[in-house]
Amino acid sequence: MVKGEKADNPMRNIKVEKLVLNICVGEAGDRVTRAGKVLADLAEQKPVYSEARYTIRSFGIRRNDKISAHVTLRGEKAEQILEKGLRVKEYELKRNNFSSTGNFGFGIQEHIDLGLKYDPSTGIYGMDFYVVLRRPGMRVRNRKHASRKVGNAQKVTKEEAMQWFVQKFDGIILNK
Repeated sequence: MVKGEKADNPMRNIKVEKLVLNICVGEAGDRVTRAGKVLADLAEQKPVYSEARYTIRSFGIRRNDKISAHVTLRGEKAEQILEKGLRVKEYELKRNNFSSTGNFGFGIQEHIDLGLKYDPSTGIYGMDFYVVLRRPGMRVRNRKHASRKVGNAQKVTKEEAMQWFVQKFDGIILNK
C-alpha cells in the first residue's frame, strides 16, 4: 500500500473523542460547589464531584469529602471549549503535554480567560483540560457483543497526536 492511499482512508482520521474539564479545589465545602457552578456555566451541563480516597490531616481533608468537580464533553461542544482553552494557551503546548497513547492535557490559571464573566462571590479557579483522541473503529474494543483487539496501526501515537494538533489548530509544540 502506498503512503498516499493511507492518508485518504477515512478510518485513519483522528478526532476528539472527549474533553474532560477538571477543577480540583483540594478542600471540602463551599469552594467545591462554586467550582462546580463555574463548570456548569462553561459546559452547560451538570458537573460530577470527586471525593477524597483517604484522610490527609496535613491537607485538612477527610475520606469521602468532595474535593473536586469535573465535566466530560463530547462532540461539537468539546471542540468549541478546547478551542477556547488553546486560545488562552496561545496554541502552544509542551512536548510533555502529550501522552504515549496519543492523548494530551494542559491547564489554565484563570477560568475568566475562557470568556466567562467574573463574579466576586464565585472567585477565580484554574482548571485542567484533558483531551482523548481516537480513530473510528475503536468501539470494537469496548463494545459488549463481539469485542476484539484493535491493531496497533489503529491506535493513536504521541507523534500522530502532535501532528494532528499542529495541523488542526496551527499549534506550536515546544521542546521543553
